[in-house]
Amino acid sequence: MQTLKEKAELFHQLHVKGNPLVLVNVWDAGSAQAIESIGAEAIATGSWSIAAAHGEQDGEIMPFEWMLSNLDRITSSTKLPVTIDIEGGHGRYASEVKENVLRVIEQGAVGINIEDQLPGGTGLYVIDEFVLRLKAACEAAELTDIPLFINARTDIFLQTAQAQHASSHLEEALLRAHAYAEAGASGLFVPGLQNQQLIQALCERSPIPVNVMVTSNEPTPKQLARLGVARVSYGPYPYQRAMGHLKELGRSILFERS
Repeated sequence: MQTLKEKAELFHQLHVKGNPLVLVNVWDAGSAQAIESIGAEAIATGSWSIAAAHGEQDGEIMPFEWMLSNLDRITSSTKLPVTIDIEGGHGRYASEVKENVLRVIEQGAVGINIEDQLPGGTGLYVIDEFVLRLKAACEAAELTDIPLFINARTDIFLQTAQAQHASSHLEEALLRAHAYAEAGASGLFVPGLQNQQLIQALCERSPIPVNVMVTSNEPTPKQLARLGVARVSYGPYPYQRAMGHLKELGRSILFERS
């Protein structure tokens, strides 16, 4: 049996530029076991999917206690390293972020996603303020002696229409990448970025591994590997597909005509 520290160290090692860790995001213990059974290397949650599975909306509306309880069931059900999406940290102040990160480590997580989007979904934290939140997460990890993988998510691209993504957004992302890396972040997560030229440029210049989110069948992990991506995740896509299949099955059962 691996210790939590050993799982955390392994999770760091799985982030390889050009040979990305592929994460099929889950929402509960059952979905985690399903993904583990097909050969996954690690388990990652998605806040949108967890909220939807609990009948709630994304955006730190679901009580943090529910998220912790769900995390406990996931980590108890799998032998794989588990990383959890904690959105913006579920706290207005850095001290609250530190306490919440301590609690997710206590529940067996070896990684977190934490985003620079302001609560409510509009605008971003200024860099200095988000850096304080990252440092708080790092302090929590140091207290536990667990090398937590802190995946710093920037929503620069997510809050801008894809057709408008440009080099100016890339430069802003890189500015944040360097600041977040200096604060102790382990990786940079850029949901919403699909332009392959910008992805490649970001991977070449980022001081920390880059995580790209896929929300359809393309780009594929192989395509992203060639661009230098170190982590590929699927966000709400698996949950949405699963619920789509459930609806189709339900219709075939409820409205079947002999």
